[in-house]
Amino acid sequence: MVRRNLVGWAFLAPLVAYLLLCYGYPLLTTLDLSLRDYTVRTFVHGGAPVTGLANYITVFTDPVFRTAMLNTVVFTVVSLVFQYGIGLALAVFFSRHFRLSATLRALFLVPWLLPLIVSASTWAWMFTSEAGVVNAALSWFGVDGVNWLTSPDWSLVSVIVANIWIGIPFNLVVLYSGLRNIPAEVHEASALDGASSWQTFRHVTFPMLRPVSTVTLLLGLVYTLKVFDIIWIMTRGGPSGSSTTLATWSYELGFGSMLPRFGPSSAVGNVLILLAVAVGLVYVRVQRRQEAS
Repeated sequence: MVRRNLVGWAFLAPLVAYLLLCYGYPLLTTLDLSLRDYTVRTFVHGGAPVTGLANYITVFTDPVFRTAMLNTVVFTVVSLVFQYGIGLALAVFFSRHFRLSATLRALFLVPWLLPLIVSASTWAWMFTSEAGVVNAALSWFGVDGVNWLTSPDWSLVSVIVANIWIGIPFNLVVLYSGLRNIPAEVHEASALDGASSWQTFRHVTFPMLRPVSTVTLLLGLVYTLKVFDIIWIMTRGGPSGSSTTLATWSYELGFGSMLPRFGPSSAVGNVLILLAVAVGLVYVRVQRRQEAS
């Protein structure tokens, strides 16, 4: 019995070590940074004084916090809704077997496989005011050029569109797998009962897809909340903070100026982590209640 327990702990030890090293240590370091007044000198040599919650108070009272929080919520919610909606529609479309369906499905994975810096740079070029493809296409319909990346009204829309395009393949792959796992007998029974295609999808397919949808939305939520590179490459959070999110603001505080503010930057990062955990727990609880009812 003892030997079996030792073998079990031997297999578990690498995972525990990985979690502590790659997750536990960074979290504790970030928490320590947010509770001290770190400068470049104290960051290197140590000895930063403890300030308690002063960095969090500084962050919460900063006017940028409200804008960054609102932009983060809008960016996350809109991205998730469209990524999931379009991904589900494509998954249903590809679940009907037809010629070249596998090839087309593979092509939809291209945005997911490209490095984010390439995708963001490509979208930045497409949204360029003077020679962008988007404005060129809009001109065919008589629409004047839009300053997608330099207008406070459109910069957030631009990065949301790019993020939706990048996230659709993930939703497509996961939801398609979920649809394939639904027994064909269920749909056949629904058809025998006289249900239309829409009624079958609404009352049979979609409810049975709920567990997969939960995982898809939760993973999408965690990923979208921390999106930084797309926004930073396309707009750098501008103009005038119109596309600043908590992720880009945290980076800007810590590394975007000549005088880095490690404490407030870490505080913003911790707020982002707490936000992701809180929303995730609420979503899981709501899903469990719906399944139990």
